[in-house]
Amino acid sequence: MTIKVLLADDQALLRAGFRSLLRRSKDITVVAEAATGDEAVRQARAAEPDVILMDIRMPGMDGIEATRRILAERPATKVIILTTFDTDEHVFAALRVGASGFLTKEVAPAELRHAVVVVAAGEALLSPSVTRRVVQQFAHRPTPVSGDGLAVLTAREREVVRLVAQGLSNEHIAARLVISPLTAKTHVTRALMKLNVRDRVQLVILAYESGLVRPGH
Repeated sequence: MTIKVLLADDQALLRAGFRSLLRRSKDITVVAEAATGDEAVRQARAAEPDVILMDIRMPGMDGIEATRRILAERPATKVIILTTFDTDEHVFAALRVGASGFLTKEVAPAELRHAVVVVAAGEALLSPSVTRRVVQQFAHRPTPVSGDGLAVLTAREREVVRLVAQGLSNEHIAARLVISPLTAKTHVTRALMKLNVRDRVQLVILAYESGLVRPGH
């Protein structure tokens, strides 16, 4: 199966570089490009990409709003945010509207291709640095109040969600709870379905918003 990719960035040179890198993979094809957020929305509608590499800052509509609109129309589409700095304050906002992760524009070729494949498969680019950024966002907010939404989870599923929110992979969760990686993955999948969230990034955000996990604990 070929993964269809849309490149959305106002820098033509960067798009050309990414296009060249992705073409080296037999299972990835660039089906469209966009230089503005508005154009990204139109191209996503026309080309129906599986994955979008989306710049945050573009003329007119920015990448965050473009991501929100695209996912409202095509929720199955995966969006990877492109940013110049990994400390970009807008990264959290992009994750909040549904992006599956982010990459800096200085990403290594192999990492770029790997990211597209991973996100297309339904996973999220949830590195420890992303998790820390989510924590930092909530560290400056009033203490959240636990909601009833998490009541649908079993005790073990809640425990697994806590570990996901700490940035642990399925393998690390399995080691911590002395279960198999497959069982850990099953618990994560069930939690995603029960809470109606699209990926692990959204699961981390929900864990903090609900009060299941708190910064510093």
